[in-house]
Amino acid sequence: MVNNFIPSQFVKSVFQITPEELTAKGIRGIITDLDNTLVEWDRPDATPQLVKWFSSMQQAGIQVTIVSNNNEMRVKAFADPMQIPFIYKARKPFRKAFLSALRLMGLKREQVVVIGDQLLTDVLGGNRLKLHTILVIPVAKSDGFFTRFNRLVERRIFSYLKRQGHIMWGDES
Repeated sequence: MVNNFIPSQFVKSVFQITPEELTAKGIRGIITDLDNTLVEWDRPDATPQLVKWFSSMQQAGIQVTIVSNNNEMRVKAFADPMQIPFIYKARKPFRKAFLSALRLMGLKREQVVVIGDQLLTDVLGGNRLKLHTILVIPVAKSDGFFTRFNRLVERRIFSYLKRQGHIMWGDES
């Protein structure tokens, strides 16, 4: 059970994840969260640096699908200008949206990574499907209502995992 909350990898931001690193591991697809993973939860558009990151992934032949628990209007407004496929109201950590993203990309589990900022949604959901999970530090210090609750629970889980020696990096969120 505890292993479901341990990400395969931890990085400070998505910008530390390179197409070269992913393709060397045989990765051809990314399932990524949106809010506080890619941009602040209240930022409507991608930053120029993020647009460049998406472009580098695309040029390397790596597909990206946004899987968000947020509503259609929020996710569509962000994803459509960059022509990135998305799944909204994903109900993460339930499996359905992750499986839908795999089908959408036409890829196998071992070819896909999950990137997100939350243990209770992104990491748990990805790990339950045996996907490689990458936890990033949230890009904003503030969160929406439901995420604030999740962060309280996550702090307790992080603390437990540290005490048990399951994680060696700090809780920088």
